[in-house]
Amino acid sequence: MTDEPAFDFIRDSLDHCVKCTICETACPVANATPLFPGPKYVGPQAERFRTPGSSDDGSLDYCSGCGICSQACPQGVHVAEINSRARATMKQQRRMPLRDHLLSRPSVEGRLATPVAPLANFVLSNRIFRVLAERTLGIHRSAPLPTFAGRTFQRWARRHRPAAAEREVVYFHGCSANYFQPELAEMTVAVLEHNGFRVLVPPQDCCGLPLQSNGIFDTARSYVRRLVGNLAPYARAGNQIVATSTSCGLMLKREAREILGIEDDDLRVVSEQTYDICEFLADLDAAGQLRTDFRAVPMTVTYHAPCQQQGHGIGKPALDLLALIPELKVIELDRACCGIAGTYGIKREKYDIAMKVGQGLFDDITSSAADLSVCDSETCRWQITHATGRPSVHPVEVLHRAYGL
Repeated sequence: MTDEPAFDFIRDSLDHCVKCTICETACPVANATPLFPGPKYVGPQAERFRTPGSSDDGSLDYCSGCGICSQACPQGVHVAEINSRARATMKQQRRMPLRDHLLSRPSVEGRLATPVAPLANFVLSNRIFRVLAERTLGIHRSAPLPTFAGRTFQRWARRHRPAAAEREVVYFHGCSANYFQPELAEMTVAVLEHNGFRVLVPPQDCCGLPLQSNGIFDTARSYVRRLVGNLAPYARAGNQIVATSTSCGLMLKREAREILGIEDDDLRVVSEQTYDICEFLADLDAAGQLRTDFRAVPMTVTYHAPCQQQGHGIGKPALDLLALIPELKVIELDRACCGIAGTYGIKREKYDIAMKVGQGLFDDITSSAADLSVCDSETCRWQITHATGRPSVHPVEVLHRAYGL
């Protein structure tokens, strides 16, 4: 087992860079702050001069990892992936802040805080504590932090007794749905069961994405391998795996291989069988197998496709699904990024950048007078609600309402 093949594949792509600067134009962070010179500069251009194990450009840390540069590149250069690996090398050469270690382990936080959720939520919303946290840890006092539910979806799933079904599907819920939004996970199960599936929920932990995003690659690899070890037997049995976290799903689909360089059979088979929940349901509809007994939902909603969702390369299946609901008016928002980028916008030195990146999106939502904002990514939903004061929900929540469940 080695981590080298994917690393060579990603790095070799830099030779296709023709310095067209399309990635620079598309980059939301470079357009928001002079602290980040742009993906081409810190990526393909700088990578050519780096020796193995060396990367000392501090501007790298201002890359949010949104992946828009890789999507925009007409030459197929893996710009974001090159930047992510270089940033990890840079962080290994410096003292890793305690903050980054804390923010990178949501499942640890969830296990510790769930039994004392009311106290944890009070502390995290207390202004005095937030000011102290900003000064000592570097977590911005105004950054959107999730609320612990005080219960877990895993516990609910162990007690849930589904009706008999001919088809099975595996649900990869991620940390957010387990500790912060178990009601979304329960709605997901209800929607899948309504469509004739028995939903299997294996034991699972964090996918390692927050660790990867913060440059803690070795620990991220151990998380990935443990997770895919739990999911692989189901994938080998022919079960499809659906994810409601678009970023965590992308981690299993390709980022663990392309950025962390993991190459093993468990990850390969899990990657091949993993689908975003909206992708999965839209495929059912295309095959004539999705139940369309939707009730009318007389509402207006905005829809924002987050960066990580666009990274799947599947179009915007949520829009196709929402179009099936009678009397639902959907306003598609043509904005690239909300700015939060996982844990990026939570950090003291990056909060203002994140808010500036997302300002256009926030203005669009505020001016739309919509009843709800719909978005596939949990951190983006927290950011949108924080910036606009409008509730933001996953597409599955709208489908659940339309099914009358």
